[in-house]
Amino acid sequence: MNNHQVSQHLLILTCLIPIFLLISLNQLSYVVCRNHENQSGEVTFILLGFSEYPDVQVPLFLVFLTIYTATVLGNLGMIMVININPRLHTPMYYFLSHLSCVDFCYSTVVTPKLLENLVVEDRTISFTGCIMQFFLACIFVVTETFLLAVMAYDRFVAVCNPLLYTVVMSQKLCSLLVGASYSWGIACSLTLTYFLLKLSFRGNNIINNFVCEHAAVVAVSCSDPYISQKIILVSATFNEISSLMIILTSYVFIFITVMKIPSTGGLHKAFSTCASHLTAITIFHGTILFLYCVPNSKSSWLMVKVASVFYTVVIPMLNPLIYSLRNKDVKETVRNLINTKLSCDKM
Repeated sequence: MNNHQVSQHLLILTCLIPIFLLISLNQLSYVVCRNHENQSGEVTFILLGFSEYPDVQVPLFLVFLTIYTATVLGNLGMIMVININPRLHTPMYYFLSHLSCVDFCYSTVVTPKLLENLVVEDRTISFTGCIMQFFLACIFVVTETFLLAVMAYDRFVAVCNPLLYTVVMSQKLCSLLVGASYSWGIACSLTLTYFLLKLSFRGNNIINNFVCEHAAVVAVSCSDPYISQKIILVSATFNEISSLMIILTSYVFIFITVMKIPSTGGLHKAFSTCASHLTAITIFHGTILFLYCVPNSKSSWLMVKVASVFYTVVIPMLNPLIYSLRNKDVKETVRNLINTKLSCDKM
């Protein structure tokens, strides 16, 4: 993939993805408004967040503000670095630029409202706002799940078929894989949101979380949530198992290939190629699987909140750090940018 091809890819996807999102949002807005009219009276939600711990509200605000600032700078910086350095115009970094974009968007959907609720007494969020937050967060979670799987396949081709890498990971395939990840995220989110809107709500509803997460929203519904709960269970299980199968299969073949490498240098190079991605996968899927294992009881809500904070707020900050700290080309580009900036300031 050369400089022109990468720029062309990014331009096409940058144009198409907002169009798909706008179409989805327009359809969803129409459904939300229709559904809102059918609810009995004005429906609002109150996000409890961490309000049961008033003494730590300010420290938490400062911590989350710092994390969000690092997330924005890290992910947007990663996208800029990948576009600036021609040596990073490869399929791996093409996927990484989209992972950074998804992390930035995901964190921006969740964190500002969390920060607001830590410093104001009024923690309400409108019915439409809550549904939109769930819809957008769901898109980016599902997209990230499959982007990580796509990146595993990319590493498999790079390690197991290095001579055919540029042929296999063609311009067309890279665009197709990224587009499919976004499209599936939108499709899953629309389906889950549709069945969530089938539920009835009345008056003020207290959500025991800092985000409009499915289980917490369903818990305050006035109607039977059985179908909605089953739909999200099937969807989440399918997404998790299918993505993990792609990842595990890719790394089994990578491990077999690496074990056949005779030289220590080749072994180290193959390991360093996959180390950052393995770290990101372990943190992301480890947190999600932990949430699956938490029992659904009142005593477990704090654990759910902490785990939710980790994968909605902390992980988007960690990904650019994981990929930049272990990568010489990224660090070199950042150093050159800093040196150029310092030289300009001196002049």
